[in-house]
Amino acid sequence: MSLQNPKVGFVSLGCPKALVDSERILTQLKVEGYDIVPTYDDADVVVVNTCGFIDSAVAESLDAIGEAIAENGKVIVTGCLGKRPEEIRAAHPGVLSISGPQDYSSVMSAVHEVLPPKHDPFIDLVPDYGLKLTPKHYAYLKISEGCNHRCSFCIIPSMRGDLVSRPVDDVLREAERLVRGGVKELLVVSQDTSAYGVDTKYAEREWRGKAYQTRMKALCEGLGELGVWSRLHYVYPYPHVDDVIPLMAEGKVLPYLDIPFQHASPRILKLMKRPGAVDKTLERIQRWRSIAPDITLRSTFIVGFPGETEAEFEELLDFLDEAQLDRVGAFAYSPVDGAAANALPDAVPEEVKQERLARFMDRQSEISEAKLAAKVGTIQRCLVDAIDGDLAIARSMADAPEIDGVVQIQNGFEAGLKVGEFVDVEIMGSDEHDLYGEVPFND
Repeated sequence: MSLQNPKVGFVSLGCPKALVDSERILTQLKVEGYDIVPTYDDADVVVVNTCGFIDSAVAESLDAIGEAIAENGKVIVTGCLGKRPEEIRAAHPGVLSISGPQDYSSVMSAVHEVLPPKHDPFIDLVPDYGLKLTPKHYAYLKISEGCNHRCSFCIIPSMRGDLVSRPVDDVLREAERLVRGGVKELLVVSQDTSAYGVDTKYAEREWRGKAYQTRMKALCEGLGELGVWSRLHYVYPYPHVDDVIPLMAEGKVLPYLDIPFQHASPRILKLMKRPGAVDKTLERIQRWRSIAPDITLRSTFIVGFPGETEAEFEELLDFLDEAQLDRVGAFAYSPVDGAAANALPDAVPEEVKQERLARFMDRQSEISEAKLAAKVGTIQRCLVDAIDGDLAIARSMADAPEIDGVVQIQNGFEAGLKVGEFVDVEIMGSDEHDLYGEVPFND
């Protein structure tokens, strides 16, 4: 009998929700005695966790499957694109197994079939918070699966189903384990964080001897007991989001909202099947800032949606000027196979889409540059992500990993900073994306 553990290669594509799925599969593989290896050559089988949200993601997933087949030959496919097995089989008939998102048991069954487990409980130890694909000091905390909305540009409900919320005590216990394992920042993710618990009728559960509802506000109150940064992503702009802002002012969760507004024209929002009360949105933003003046607002928008006129695009630019959002991402509309928006009339020509996208990003760059310049001379609490020569690369409370800017600490090495450490930084300069500063030394 071979003394070596069976070896699995793993390719993880897509969003943070898919990353959490990958972490759960990897944890189960490790629990069952499999080694996770970084190269195709070393692997006995390769698992590819795919994305299928937009056409470019589908192409990337199919390319990754093809590369794994060419380099290794034994490939198991899972994830969002797994909901369209005929598309995968047409391109790559040799894959061993195909399953959809969150279908961990099918992935494990497929691995067992190719590569039976060899587990020694006295040797194989996995930390109680599982295996993570993020750095040790931050982690994504997935609170639900699926979505009840039917936005016309999106096919996620057809891939991940309707909303299924995790019990609040289950989420808080996972957060507690992660913090025990060294995590300093929890990034709360889902398809729709604001809807958390609506499917369970906000069922009450007990954690640390206290009752908590399965609801966004109660979850934030619980996370506030852990003494680490908690950051909210994918927050749909329901009215009850307002209830969380005071918790930000009190320091229970980070004063940061990732809230995808998508557009500012009421007619376009209606075509998107999104809420469209733009005047109320601007009022709410002002109210949030009056309660939590340090709040950072991140959002995403789609330009060039079918039927978008020049006047409606100008409405969007006006909204940017009024809202003065801190962080903004934008996409030129791209048809997604199976999305209802594909049937809408008056498609915007590609060159017009790209021209509008460039104008949009130019306008937001001016806003971002001014907002960051206003932080010069302030002290910002930062979390160190990396040491690069003399520099420490860190993030302030306003910066989510990978999607926002960074704070470059010029004397990070001299100050003896370490990855995963909190530090107060004096901001000396800025550009349109990042801040530059130093750790102040006492004379």
